[in-house]
Amino acid sequence: MKNNNWESFSGKFVAIICSNDAIIPVWAYMLLASALQPFASKIVFGDLNNLEQELFKDELKKINPGDYLDQRIVIKGCGDLPIPPSVYMQLTQLLKPHVKSIMYGEPCSTVPVYKRK
Repeated sequence: MKNNNWESFSGKFVAIICSNDAIIPVWAYMLLASALQPFASKIVFGDLNNLEQELFKDELKKINPGDYLDQRIVIKGCGDLPIPPSVYMQLTQLLKPHVKSIMYGEPCSTVPVYKRK
């Protein structure tokens, strides 16, 4: 641990996981987090999929659902980057209490997800 150049992780997103069938004590992960924390932008336990989901969660936290009060929302379905289904679920839960309706897809062919009665 002392000989590793932890500064090489400056500004990076780090996912930590043991892919082998090994018993790793919890404190070992704590040591890694402690060493990375001053440098890495984000540290998660898990694989790259876990990291991606955490990054999306962070971005969803920046949304103020009140900005969409009583609006009709279309959540774009096709894009350049794949978005995990969990993100669509979290976005729906975030917006539903505030909006009139949520549709999924493109404006010419949407799927109704929610409509306030």
